[in-house]
Amino acid sequence: MQKNQPRSDCPINFALEIFGDKWTLLIVRDIVYAGKRTHGEFLKSDERIATNILADRLARLECQGILTKAADPKDKRREIFSLTEQGLALIPLLLDLQSWSNAFGPAYISRSVPLEAALKKEREKVLSEITDSVRHGGFLFANAEWFPPRKAQEQGGGKMKDDSFTKPLSDRC
Repeated sequence: MQKNQPRSDCPINFALEIFGDKWTLLIVRDIVYAGKRTHGEFLKSDERIATNILADRLARLECQGILTKAADPKDKRREIFSLTEQGLALIPLLLDLQSWSNAFGPAYISRSVPLEAALKKEREKVLSEITDSVRHGGFLFANAEWFPPRKAQEQGGGKMKDDSFTKPLSDRC
């Protein structure tokens, strides 16, 4: 089978062929949540992606029409990555993954109780605000209303649904 040939016509398979590794959605997350835009900024993420993997995933996301790349107006040697409309359409998916992790994840997961509450109350309005903000260079962590200081988050964090989540995933599977 050729590398560019899909394994099936299943829409879930199609998405997984783009996002089914452990790095690709984290790059999109870094743009949406942290406002990261450059190769160097992505490298500083907690997950510590290797430079060659990062370069490959950025190229794939650009090829798929998820990201665009432009020269940094302040330093032409650097490239700035931005989400396209197709990439911005992934914001609801990221927020749903966050909600799922908040509901079922281990205690160490960073939770945003205010954002969860806002999404439950006015999902479409909140999604529109987030998408518009990211479209114009903003990012989620800049919103102190949804992401209060870390200490406040720890005090208001959610409860685990299952004691089996007390161990990191690598220790359970």
